[in-house]
Amino acid sequence: MAPISSELQKSELERLLQEDLLTPLFQPIAALGAGEIFGYEGLIRGPSSSYLHSPLNLFAAADRCGLLPELDFACRRAVIRGFVKTGLPGRLFLNISPACITLPSFRSGATLEILRESGLSPRRVVIELTEIHPTDNFGQLREALLHYRDMGFRIALDDLGEGFSGLRLWSELQPDFVKIDKYFIQGIAGDPQKRQFVRSIHHIALNTGARVIAEGIETPHELESVRRLGIDLVQGYHLARPQANPPRKLELAALHAAGRHEGGGQYTARSLLIETPTVPETQVNDQIYKLFSDTPELHALPVLDAQEAPLGLLKRHEVLERFARPFNRELYGQRQCTMLMDPTPLIVEHGISLEELSRLVTSCDRRYLADGFIITEGGRYLGMGAGHDLMRMITDMQIRAARHANPLTLLPGNVPIQEEIHRLLASDKHFVAVYADLDFFKPYNDIYGYDKGDEVIQALGAILQNAADPNLDFVGHIGGDDFLMLFLAQDWRERCVEVLSQFDARIPEFFLPEHLKAGGYSALDRQGNSQWHPLISLSLGAVAVEPGSYCSHHEIAVAAAAAKKMAKQQAGSSLFVERRMVVGRDARQITTESRAA
Repeated sequence: MAPISSELQKSELERLLQEDLLTPLFQPIAALGAGEIFGYEGLIRGPSSSYLHSPLNLFAAADRCGLLPELDFACRRAVIRGFVKTGLPGRLFLNISPACITLPSFRSGATLEILRESGLSPRRVVIELTEIHPTDNFGQLREALLHYRDMGFRIALDDLGEGFSGLRLWSELQPDFVKIDKYFIQGIAGDPQKRQFVRSIHHIALNTGARVIAEGIETPHELESVRRLGIDLVQGYHLARPQANPPRKLELAALHAAGRHEGGGQYTARSLLIETPTVPETQVNDQIYKLFSDTPELHALPVLDAQEAPLGLLKRHEVLERFARPFNRELYGQRQCTMLMDPTPLIVEHGISLEELSRLVTSCDRRYLADGFIITEGGRYLGMGAGHDLMRMITDMQIRAARHANPLTLLPGNVPIQEEIHRLLASDKHFVAVYADLDFFKPYNDIYGYDKGDEVIQALGAILQNAADPNLDFVGHIGGDDFLMLFLAQDWRERCVEVLSQFDARIPEFFLPEHLKAGGYSALDRQGNSQWHPLISLSLGAVAVEPGSYCSHHEIAVAAAAAKKMAKQQAGSSLFVERRMVVGRDARQITTESRAA
């Protein structure tokens, strides 16, 4: 649709505002741990027949015409009324431009008036600061937002990482929620740098008491990646698109399951759960002192709000020490316990992996190791976890991994390979099993010796590890020159081709120049006869595993070994892909595909 002149834009804008022609849309924000909708972001659209239908065109035109404050207010009114009229559950994330809040014409209390008219409590509203029109007046913005917070609103910082002012805003405003810009979420499954950025933001959020929302989730692999990083709140097209009448419930059974580790919880924070008494934020200090005095084994008390979300942590030694001082009990005994609590304890979702939790505890404040951490499900309190229990379990896992690792490559051996296949089958996930095997490896050992053969095996192990996505995929060493890769990454085929390419580029360094020039060498076979052998190549046999198609790791091992044998029939390094529908003992071949490197 062609743009219109500035005069016509202003006229059209004024008409839209006067006639209330703005349409609110709502996009769900899901809580993975609870498996339910946490809230909705309110979005706006102009009339579908107008150039101003797009929000980008709409706000750009308002900025040019000097009508941005009027549009910002009209959007708030339309979104609040639409949210209430539609009867949506959870919180409303209400977009407000920071530039409008700091303008002299900004009318304080206007949002509260709309809420009162609509019957919506401020405690259900999150003021979301957009980066469309940023401001450099941090002092005035902070003062305005503190006023909002005093009235019961929560604060969210949108698109962190997009603008230059994001981290300063975070430091100045201390928001309750931080939304990571979709650029860092899209493609995160295959991008270690994006994962590290998101991990760092999550660490900062945990230290400052904010909750992270990953927006722009468009694929199951992006969802799985942020879930593994311990992020519980997610938003994006993979869940639902913005709609005028959005769903009150999502099909969150899969997301709920994703919030729990498929191995029954033994590798997540939930396995460290300790049931600990809690106190409401309204509890007075005298009662807290009595609880600690009467219960010597009680070391900490989580403080919860009315929605059972953790606000802070009361620590035994600090409370008893405070009340031991002269007149403190008389001065502070009847005041609320929030004055004595630590307002920034470590709070983690139950689905976070123990490895990620260990990174958090060791990279954040040392007190978390001694004080422990609060475990939540969908933001609601579940229980406590102890630092020494975490360290003990991590140590046990490392010892177990070392016991079952292949001593040559230190990759997981047969026991963890079988367990990982069983875990994937139990979770009904689609994955691809790839059997990797070296061709003409025995004569190489006979000519060059086992030390050189071990170097080739170690090099192959490193190539396979480099090709795998550490957040999604699994690499195991069966033994000898046999390896197994389990791919959840969608681009597994490209990764396999890269393995073949890297192997062929690396293998010449293990041969003598004359053997390279000849393309092979002679070696004695078992009967003592001289036989010609080509240089070592690599065969990959891939089997796509659909949910319900295989019953056990034995069946997958047989199918992958058969695919590997087919790959070996081709000259040079090659990939053979076989797709079968297997139910019990009935195997029906659908397609067979082979590809040479």
